[in-house]
Amino acid sequence: MSVIHWLFNAQVHFGNKYTQAIYWKEIIGNIFGLASALLGMRRKMWTWPIGIMGNVLLFTLFIGSMWDPHQTSRTMLGQAGRQLLLIAVSLYGWWKWQNNRRKNVGENNPLVNIRWTTTKEKMFLVPAAVAFYFATFFAITAIGGSWNIAADSWIFTGTALATYGLARGYVEFWLVWIAVDAVGVPLDIRGHYYPTAIMYVIYGAFVIWGFVSWLRIANKEKADNLVKVSA
Repeated sequence: MSVIHWLFNAQVHFGNKYTQAIYWKEIIGNIFGLASALLGMRRKMWTWPIGIMGNVLLFTLFIGSMWDPHQTSRTMLGQAGRQLLLIAVSLYGWWKWQNNRRKNVGENNPLVNIRWTTTKEKMFLVPAAVAFYFATFFAITAIGGSWNIAADSWIFTGTALATYGLARGYVEFWLVWIAVDAVGVPLDIRGHYYPTAIMYVIYGAFVIWGFVSWLRIANKEKADNLVKVSA
């Protein structure tokens, strides 16, 4: 058995007479996702490639039997599409941070400046998110393959908004992730994606920590900028 074949098909069996199973790719993919979030909080470039590798693994999981007829996982097109969206937005974030690195040469210059969104940015992001949600809702309805369209649509939209916020250094991105987690945990439990649900719970606690951390950094960097301007 090749490593690739094992990665996409190997399972961990548990329960009475080992009748229950979890794919290793679900476990590994979520570990990559958590590692990416930790790196993102510290503004490390590796947050993007590690996150993308986890997204690829989780995509093949949520696509279910549409990917492999031998898979037993339930198909969730919203969650599967979410992984593709994460890859696309992560590529943007990767490019954005690389571009920032080229502009801000020096060890003390961060890859992204942390701050709250401006009123002008909110006026664009809020209606864009609402429009994106309804577009996603109607798209998933037309395609089919989801047993909770409203929840899948929010997770899809919230993920796009939060990942974009990470790329831009918006403090609010942590708050959006909290809202995504609140929907994701019960949804994944009902879909029997237990490692993903556990990851959401762990991630929820981490997100609160990350929000407090970024809030402090944003206040410090704002104060430093005011000092530079007045100097």
